[in-house]
Amino acid sequence: MAHALEPQAKTLAEAGGSEPYGVIADLDPRMRIAITCLFAVVTVALSSIPSLLTALSVSIGLLLMSRLPIRRTLKRMAMMDSFIIFMLVLLPFSMHGDTMFTLFGFAASWQGFWKAIEIALTANAVILALMVLVGSMEPVTLGHALHKLRCPEVLVHLLMFTIRYIEVLREEYLRLCGAMKVRGFRPGTNWHTYRSFGYLVGMMLIRAIERSERILDAMKCRGFSGRLLLLQEFNLTRRDYWFATMMCAICVSLLILDFQ
Repeated sequence: MAHALEPQAKTLAEAGGSEPYGVIADLDPRMRIAITCLFAVVTVALSSIPSLLTALSVSIGLLLMSRLPIRRTLKRMAMMDSFIIFMLVLLPFSMHGDTMFTLFGFAASWQGFWKAIEIALTANAVILALMVLVGSMEPVTLGHALHKLRCPEVLVHLLMFTIRYIEVLREEYLRLCGAMKVRGFRPGTNWHTYRSFGYLVGMMLIRAIERSERILDAMKCRGFSGRLLLLQEFNLTRRDYWFATMMCAICVSLLILDFQ
């Protein structure tokens, strides 16, 4: 979740929480990832509004348990919602059914309206649970947990390198932008602006390739053989088993509620 945070804040908890993580911090990262996947699959499988409201309530309960900054967390969830807001607005007009109202000759259906609510509840429940259980982890801890869960090593390495060097690329981008401003560049809606941004992207790619080659040479000099040694160990405790049992029971209850 670091892409939605300030450069200095790599997790939601570091973005203003007085007591970061709360109860969630003591849980095993591997179990948190597995429970998040289970909860997301179950929530996506739900189709009734009461069961989806219950799933959203569960996510809100996890948020309260984690003691993350509520306002900032909800603000970031709203940022995620902005990607689907247009689809939700247009959905009532794109599904056939009983007419709810007519706007500029286009009929909005009740079926599309309820479908939009269903999608919104599903997305928010899954996103909020993901932000609380996984987004509050340190990125390096997340990479180690994925490795312990037998995820492909290539993906784990990509994650670890991205975490390490995304800020380096950002600083390089800011230096290039500063150089353009010093030379009098002012963005506008003209071909000179488009061409300048194209040069900026090209220079970013060239410098990223050059830096990656230097990093690879440095790692080979230090004995890198294609594998990262992850020394962090995780141990499941009684609290982890209780939390996993509780979440599994909640998921089963959601399915039963949905079938009824």
